[in-house]
Amino acid sequence: MQDKGGRSGGLLGSLLMRSVKPNDPEQPTRSRNIQWALWAVGMLVFALVPFFLDVDRSYVGYYLFIVFDYIILAQGWNLIAGYTGQISLGGNTFLGLGAYTTGIIWLRDITHTGYYFDPFLMLLSGLVPAALAVLIGIPLLSRLRGDYFSFGTLGVGQILTVVAIKLRWLTGGADGLHLPSSVYTSMRPYYWVGLGLAVFSIAVVYFLIRSRIGLALRAIREDEVSAASHGVYVLRYKILAFCVSAFLAGLAGNLYSYYLFAINPASIMNLNWIIYPILMVVLGGTGTIIGPVLGAFFVGALFAYGSIYLKSTHPILTGALIILVMKFMPEGLVGLRDRLFTRRRRA
Repeated sequence: MQDKGGRSGGLLGSLLMRSVKPNDPEQPTRSRNIQWALWAVGMLVFALVPFFLDVDRSYVGYYLFIVFDYIILAQGWNLIAGYTGQISLGGNTFLGLGAYTTGIIWLRDITHTGYYFDPFLMLLSGLVPAALAVLIGIPLLSRLRGDYFSFGTLGVGQILTVVAIKLRWLTGGADGLHLPSSVYTSMRPYYWVGLGLAVFSIAVVYFLIRSRIGLALRAIREDEVSAASHGVYVLRYKILAFCVSAFLAGLAGNLYSYYLFAINPASIMNLNWIIYPILMVVLGGTGTIIGPVLGAFFVGALFAYGSIYLKSTHPILTGALIILVMKFMPEGLVGLRDRLFTRRRRA
């Protein structure tokens, strides 16, 4: 990532300087220690919720669990799209593959482990989609860019959906796989595991983008040709981002399969899982850490409570919201926050 003179290239140097500007939305306005303290307090508050709220009976428990799953999925999509500039439409592919990996290994007792919230099974459910991301990423990312790459990932998803329906001996066909729901005892483990995986996904993306890898990804997003001319191995970093994104989507699929106990193409590989992460990241703020988190809480509330109180009208309101956000808040909630702070400073 350095030129022959040993100095950073113009593009990479400018990106590095941009990353330390005080008005950069990724940089905290206060000290880093205060920022970490706020994150720690927030995680502690959420971790203590089941001790003060009956998550088994309260709908809030279900809502927060779904939000945690959304955060995992959104952070993965944000890494490949927000930081690398590669719009993937394969979210349902990797989420579904992670869920099917969970179901196939569990029902066939392949690893001889506990399976129910088994860390090893969770790891495998992320690694299998990551391996697929490498296999399809090499031909797609090396040959296709922009919209062509997006439609390429969409095509792969449609192919795997058909494969999941046809391979009845492995996937159960259209009816899918049915996990033993008798293992369910309480919503509490779902809540805490979901919170832990959400924090893990945030940490993975955070440390990646704060490293030289993150600098390379942003260079590719800004100008792929210029990044390559300054020594960035573009294809390698693209595949890495695509692989990590797929891994996180697989974890989200694993977590969701524990909740459903039924894995089939209609529920786990439908096109909604393509739209959800895009909507969350765009609403929250593309290319930021906090953006997907804010978007997940907002979209989760919109879907969870809108389906109850608004019923048939909430899809219309969701579509209208997308249009309004793209028109008046293209930088999402994070951009709105920055604009408000800027106005206060000027005042």
